[in-house]
Amino acid sequence: MPSTRTRSQFTVQSFGDVSRFLRSGVADEDSRQLRDSIGALAQRIDEAIRVRRTAPVKAAAADTAEITRQAAELAKCVREHQFFVTGLGSAWHALYEMGAYQSALRGLRRAADAWHAALVERTPKESAAFDRIELTAWRTLGEGLMLIDMYEQSESAHSEPADAPPVRPVGWQRVLAWLRGSRR
Repeated sequence: MPSTRTRSQFTVQSFGDVSRFLRSGVADEDSRQLRDSIGALAQRIDEAIRVRRTAPVKAAAADTAEITRQAAELAKCVREHQFFVTGLGSAWHALYEMGAYQSALRGLRRAADAWHAALVERTPKESAAFDRIELTAWRTLGEGLMLIDMYEQSESAHSEPADAPPVRPVGWQRVLAWLRGSRR
């Protein structure tokens, strides 16, 4: 029997679920591009966390190198996504949620850079840096979903035609109309 789960009933339990949720939405082009970018970020986060979690406690040099590579890729992906977000149009930047999302992205970038640095330096702080990445990633993706939701709600509100009252010419418009009429 096919699933009858609606979007409002969808629960997100992993970073991969966030990515799948973002791909499932129907949206305009601007919203679709941000959905795709956040989805790619969620996939990168999921991959980095999966690699780190599946590594044995006493990781071999190859495992450590792969985890370090994944951390570097995550930091790069966050920077690219930040660059993409700054290039979004004014309709996005006018939203209050955009500031919160950009702040969360800055936090994620700092956490990703700190995790990568801890891996490169092989410090005992790596575990704490990894835990910080996971928490910060959830917050950031939540802010991103909120931003998309608010944008799509504002777009649907503006796309419905409003019953505008008839436009009456303002005083100076009437004067210009009268001048145009008297020249004939």
